[in-house]
Amino acid sequence: MISPMTTAPICDHIDELIAQWTVERPDLELAPMATFGRLGRLTAMAGRSIEAVFATHGLTTGDFDVLAALRRNGDPFVMTPTDLSSTLMLSPAGMTNRLDRLEASGHISRRADPGDRRSSLVVMTDQGRRVVDLAVSDHLANEAHLLSVLSPNEITSLDRALRKLLRQFD
Repeated sequence: MISPMTTAPICDHIDELIAQWTVERPDLELAPMATFGRLGRLTAMAGRSIEAVFATHGLTTGDFDVLAALRRNGDPFVMTPTDLSSTLMLSPAGMTNRLDRLEASGHISRRADPGDRRSSLVVMTDQGRRVVDLAVSDHLANEAHLLSVLSPNEITSLDRALRKLLRQFD
């Protein structure tokens, strides 16, 4: 019998998959699969919520990423397409598609780079700045809500562990 002070372990979809693998392949250490399965599932599920917030502002996640990069860069909110591609780890072709979409919606404009005739500059418009400022506020509120099931200490521990994992790819 479980006392009121004791909580039963919480099982999830990943536990079910791991249980199936345990039956079929008891020789395997499945903990890494469980961890990455949860990370992938979290990314997919939280991603839908995040995308929904951006959609209320007429943006995709990719659109937001470009506008956010320009906004973080500071006044006058100008970057080259190459710098944006590098910052967002995106191919030049992928960046061109995003910039075309953002330009058509009035969030950015392009102009010739006076310092390099072969290049252009991406300039965030006033409309783009208004949209990204509203979107980032709503985005942060949504992310705080998504994390609200964790205590501040759990969030700190999770951030520390994820930072450590990510360091191996730097």
